Amino acid sequence: MAYADVYAAWKADPEAFWMQAAEAIDWVKKPSRALFAEQAPLFEWFKDGLVNACWNAVDRHVLAGRGPQYAIIHDSPVTGTTHKITYSELRNRVASLAGALRAKGVEKGDRVIIYMPMVPEALEAMLACARLGAIHSVVFGGFAAHELAVRIDDAKPKAILAASCGIEPGRVVHYKPLLDAAIEQASHKPEFCVILQREQEVAKMVEGRDFGWHSFQYGTPPADCVPVEGDHPAYILYTSGTTGQPKGVVRPTAGHLVALNWTMKNIYGVNPGEVFWAASDVGWVVGHSYICYAPLIHGNTTVVFEGKPVGTPDAGTFWRVIRDHKVASFFTAPTAFRAIKREDPEGRLLAQYDLGSLRALYLAGERADPATIEWAQAKLKVPVIDHWWQTETGWPIAANPLGIEALPVKIGSPSVAMPGYDIQVLDEGGHPVGPDTLGAIAVKLPLPPGTLPTLWNAEERFRKSYLTHFPGYYETGDAGYVDADGYVYIMARTDDVINVAGHRLSTGAMEEVLASHPDVAECAVIGVADALKGQLPLGLLCLNKGCNRPHGEIVEEVIGRVRDQIGPVAAFKLACVVDRLPKTRSGKILRATMVKIADGEAFKMPATIDDPAILDEIRGALQRLGYAED
Repeated sequence: MAYADVYAAWKADPEAFWMQAAEAIDWVKKPSRALFAEQAPLFEWFKDGLVNACWNAVDRHVLAGRGPQYAIIHDSPVTGTTHKITYSELRNRVASLAGALRAKGVEKGDRVIIYMPMVPEALEAMLACARLGAIHSVVFGGFAAHELAVRIDDAKPKAILAASCGIEPGRVVHYKPLLDAAIEQASHKPEFCVILQREQEVAKMVEGRDFGWHSFQYGTPPADCVPVEGDHPAYILYTSGTTGQPKGVVRPTAGHLVALNWTMKNIYGVNPGEVFWAASDVGWVVGHSYICYAPLIHGNTTVVFEGKPVGTPDAGTFWRVIRDHKVASFFTAPTAFRAIKREDPEGRLLAQYDLGSLRALYLAGERADPATIEWAQAKLKVPVIDHWWQTETGWPIAANPLGIEALPVKIGSPSVAMPGYDIQVLDEGGHPVGPDTLGAIAVKLPLPPGTLPTLWNAEERFRKSYLTHFPGYYETGDAGYVDADGYVYIMARTDDVINVAGHRLSTGAMEEVLASHPDVAECAVIGVADALKGQLPLGLLCLNKGCNRPHGEIVEEVIGRVRDQIGPVAAFKLACVVDRLPKTRSGKILRATMVKIADGEAFKMPATIDDPAILDEIRGALQRLGYAED
């Protein structure tokens, strides 16, 4: 069946499409229907079914004979260890942890915060919560105490599961002091904490509150799976809100299971038993969907990687992992590939590894610039698939569905809408615009199964953030266009579309031009305030390792390229070379923060920033261009 037929079948009868997809999941009680629209524009899926996420991710595979298959491969270049866990072992470990949590009073509906590095126990903690019907909220390990405290007060967890430390190249991150400080700051106090003591650092325990991971489980009977309603929240995942108050995205259990299972074969093109690797972190949505849940629900082997694309030990670490574990389908962020390309522009390290198992590379998390995609295609010689989705949706909105049909790749586009998503481009008044016209990208309601039905304890905020601006649609916050063939182009966050003398211009389009320069490894374009034109674009360039050319020459060349390829209308005259760009820990460039610095405005230090010292370097570079005056 071709993609067009599958998409048309969904559009003609969404109810039948999703009920058929739901057949692949084990139900305690099957739902009577797929969509529940009584509370529109708040929609729910499979609401009257009964199901358990842990059963679907673990136990059913053991029953089906997959017990000896590896469920998790933990590959940790930072500790120099690899550990493999079969489905049978995973079931026993998760049932034991769930039993110990139940013995301490954790039950269906209770919240549990998980604050852990990239270790298998992080996935086991998520699955143990799912086993009991408890709602987990994973907070990125190493998040500052204040940010963790804010999440403790919002989720009000009965328990917190954490590790003594995380390990970064060259340093140990002390998790336990951060956790202690967060609990002290928070108004809500958890009843108890469970700490995984790592040999790299043994944490000091608080008597009566803190328990050791293994001793805590000793002597408690294992727990069975607790059935939950289809709309029962599996988890809360906090995403940074523009107000600085994090938004708790709620993920309903049944829709999450059905949608994620569907994507593994249809989008990522893998069969049960094959190795799937998403190089992300359990603290982000990719880690929830494609390190923990989707691969396990589908019966794949998932790789939990504790390392970095470069520096653990070099820019060949991804290739080693793919070779060692025979990865079939690989998913990472474009920023990881830009880092590898910057360190090893010729791809020389690739020659040392046999990547024969790899069938496709998937990129998501931010715009994948054409230069990076072309480099990856040339070096890996497999399809490089850019795809687009959000924390809120939990799975791809637009992709090239390799498992259905490999569509022609259009570089710069995450391809086409997936079943469940009716993508529209709207003008400021909320009216659909024609092909190739830049506008706000929205999805016609209802959103498909697995997407957020609301925000945790903040329904009004949910409506205001996503539903009010364009009634009848979910507002994605992204800007772009759809071409005549239905291919989607995400050009920027709506906030990153700049207005130069009345012309709406995409910073993403300018970044594509800058990134195409042979000496540019990575770049960002921001809009800075200008008295005459309203805004002007300003480019920040990071150069390839080993580039010794004068910076002034490169700046002149990129300015010329933008003039040639976008035109004088862009008024692109400002650019400078910097050593690095400020990013979140998940690799997103902090453009809005740089705009505030350039315009001399006050800003809140982003909680997710990788290294705050970079902002001073950026301020210095902007001041040399006449901006960032206090």
